[in-house]
Amino acid sequence: MELVNRIFKGDRSIWITFMLLAIVSTIEVFSASSVLAYKADNYWSFIIRHEQMIFIGMVAAVIIHHIPCRWLSIGALLLPISILLLVLTLVGGVEINGSYRWYRLFGISFQPSEVAKLACVIFMAFCLSKRKKFTEAQRFWFVILGVLPVVGLIMLENFSTGGIILVFMVLFMFIGQVSWKRMLSLTFVLMLLLALGVAVIFALPQKDLNDHAILAKIKHRLTMYVEPEPKQDVKSFVIDDDNRQTVYSKIAIANGGLGKFPGLGQQRETLPLAYADYIFAIIVEEMGVIGGIIVMILYIIILIRAGVIARKCEKLFPKYLVLGCSLLICMQAFLNMAVVVDLFPIAGQPLPLISRGGTSTVITCVYIGIILSVSRFGAGIGNEEDVEEEVEEGDDEVLEAEAGSSEDTPLAALKDK
Repeated sequence: MELVNRIFKGDRSIWITFMLLAIVSTIEVFSASSVLAYKADNYWSFIIRHEQMIFIGMVAAVIIHHIPCRWLSIGALLLPISILLLVLTLVGGVEINGSYRWYRLFGISFQPSEVAKLACVIFMAFCLSKRKKFTEAQRFWFVILGVLPVVGLIMLENFSTGGIILVFMVLFMFIGQVSWKRMLSLTFVLMLLLALGVAVIFALPQKDLNDHAILAKIKHRLTMYVEPEPKQDVKSFVIDDDNRQTVYSKIAIANGGLGKFPGLGQQRETLPLAYADYIFAIIVEEMGVIGGIIVMILYIIILIRAGVIARKCEKLFPKYLVLGCSLLICMQAFLNMAVVVDLFPIAGQPLPLISRGGTSTVITCVYIGIILSVSRFGAGIGNEEDVEEEVEEGDDEVLEAEAGSSEDTPLAALKDK
């Protein structure tokens, strides 16, 4: 137990929530990927790979949370590196499902966009915390000029991830107390560009859209969401490739109730990407509505505890860093859930720490490690045992000093005589 306490420091609530999400992920990914496992040569290959990613991520979290959070500002250097990786991905990336989002380096495939998200969080926290060195206008433009190139490069192949970073940038600058005037101007410009981009996509002929897969995909998803299919009779309802994910996701949620127990869900066999983007539907079907609510509460706990940690931080950089990491995790989680219940167009974002993944799982664990590092070294949470040991050692030294000094007093000398 003492060894565990020495290894796992920081906020205990974050650690418990982290472990619970990892357990839910193991159970549900094992259940949801069973159909693919039956078709593979090795039944255990999918879950083994997933557990490897979780293990790597946990090791990264343990290592990072032992690093003082003030040293994490070096991570701002990841921004130019991630920009270079994004450019290399566009030029010579690995094509999967018709898009170039992966890059292979030293035989390992990963998503540079996930590294870019981490870089943006650290870079923005670093810039917005330098109030004494830079004016508000300078901090604002540093963030804009640093993050927008990343957003532009990501949007060329992954519009939803780029959009998440863009919205996160606006919210983060609000947290960083950028003036309302600049915030409103930025929001107006971004909304105008978004409206203009959507108008151009819908105005382009279908022939031109077919030459750009990302634009055709955006138009298709927006059309499906804005102009849903008319209601049909149950007997004549047709499930096709356009509505397959949405329909089977709704069926899984509708059949959830009190839950069928993990491994007994029916829609995992028919729902596309049941182990990845739509795993929340399988969670509701197998663990019930209560299970789905508990998963939502776990993400809310991360956000609330991050706020508590931030309030205890005296310096701005760790304060912004912990808020940025928790905000990005929860933004992606709630976006995924909104897509699954058909409250938002299909975005292709995994459920953090639960969906089967590689780069996204490891990077999310890095966010948790950063939050724990800030809780230890920025807020002083989880170091109580170390402080007690130091105090006990100090008390012993004081007692020894007092004992030594008492022997040198005149009264002691008289007693000796």
